[in-house]
Order: sequence, then C-alpha cells, then structure tokens
Amino acid sequence: MARTFFLLYGLFSYLIFLGVYAWMACFVGNFIVPVTLDGPREGSLAVALAVDLGLVLLFGVQHSVMARPWFKHWLTRYIPHAIERSTYVLASCVCVILLLLLWQPIGGSVWDVQAQPWRGILWGLFALGWLAVPVVTLMLSHFDLFGLRQTWLAFRGKPYHFLTFRTPLAYRLVRHPIYVAWIVAFWATPTMSVSHLVFAAGLTVYILLAIPLEERDLITYHGEAYIAYRKQVGALLPMPGRIAKPTGAVDTAAQQA
Repeated sequence: MARTFFLLYGLFSYLIFLGVYAWMACFVGNFIVPVTLDGPREGSLAVALAVDLGLVLLFGVQHSVMARPWFKHWLTRYIPHAIERSTYVLASCVCVILLLLLWQPIGGSVWDVQAQPWRGILWGLFALGWLAVPVVTLMLSHFDLFGLRQTWLAFRGKPYHFLTFRTPLAYRLVRHPIYVAWIVAFWATPTMSVSHLVFAAGLTVYILLAIPLEERDLITYHGEAYIAYRKQVGALLPMPGRIAKPTGAVDTAAQQA
C-alpha cells in the first residue's frame, strides 16, 4: 500500500510541476492566463515592491534550503526517502503558485522593442529559454531530478542508487545550463516593464547566490572530481577554448542546475 502511495504521490507532484511550469511561462509572457506579470500598478509602489520581493525571497529560501543536505537529513526523519524529492518539487510548486497569484504589477516601461526582426528575435529567445529548461534536464536524468525515479524504484521494492553523471552537450560548455536557460527565459522579452524587471532581477540574484551553495555541496560529495570539473567549465558562460570531457561522477540529484 505504501509503495503505491509513493508512486501516486510522485506522479501527482510531477503533474503539478508540469502545470505550474506552463502557467509560469504564460504568466511571464503575458498570454493565455487571465493574470500576468505586467499590468498597471494598483496602490502603493512601496507595497507592491515589498510584496513582489517577498514572494521572490520565499521561493528562493524554500528552493535553496530544501535542497541542502542538512535539511534533507532532517526531513527524512519524518518522511520516507522515496518521496523526499517529490516533496521538494511539490513545495517549490506551491511557492511558485503563491508568486503567480499574489504578484503585484508595478507598471512602467524599461524598453519596448517594436521593430522587426528584433522583436521576433526576442520572442524566439523567450521560447528558447522556456523550452531549454526541460531539455537540459533530459541531458542528466529528468525523472530522477523530479522524484519519479525514486518513487518508481520504491514501488518496485528496489533500493535507490545515484546515477553516474555524464557531461553531455550543454554540461560540457557550462556547469549550470539550467540556470542559463532560466536567465534567458526571464530576460528575453521585447517589452520589459518595471514589474518584469523586478521579477527577472530578483530571480537572477537568487541564481547567483544559489550557485556557490550548490557547488559547496557538490565538492563535499565528490571532492576532486567536481573541483576538476569546475576548473574546466565556467558556471554560466563557457571558458574560451575549454570543453569538459564527456565523463564524470556527479550526483544527479545534487546537481540541480
């Protein structure tokens, strides 16, 4: 009975993620969904900024703290290891839902590109960023990253084991291609409002703060193997003339970006 629950819980968390991810893309792109990132400000600028930055902070704290080994160790004292990753995914989705529902538009315009082909190019980069995030996860282990592999192994009564990390494609060029994709998705827009600027800047700051925390954990896990990889490959930008060899031994669950 517990095994079936784990599998259903993992599937539920994953389906919620897919829905929230699509919702977030529409929210940022200002299409399809009724409430979007941009719009005229209603009420105080100070209040809107405080709410918006608070929502970004909530997501950042949850997303980073729950990924730390000490928190995982504490959490798995109360829930089974098999659903720890799915719980992380579900909690992240809840924080994003709160951000999407409670975001306060600020109004204003930073840039508005109307001329072609530049407007089309920016929309193309926007689409590329949002499509690249799931594509990059498939280069490692998409289902491990989102907790489905853990719950499937538990359902089959098999122990979980970490997957050997490869350095394919994007991971041979930069250490955190998922973060690169997120940054492109946040910043590539033909119309940048003040609301969008706060959103993109806030989440970019989170990414820059998260990278050293994640890499500290990876060095703890893998020692010289990850130190050597870090010397070969830039975090967000390729190092001129350097491409990592397509080998390695990095824990895919820990390497979230």
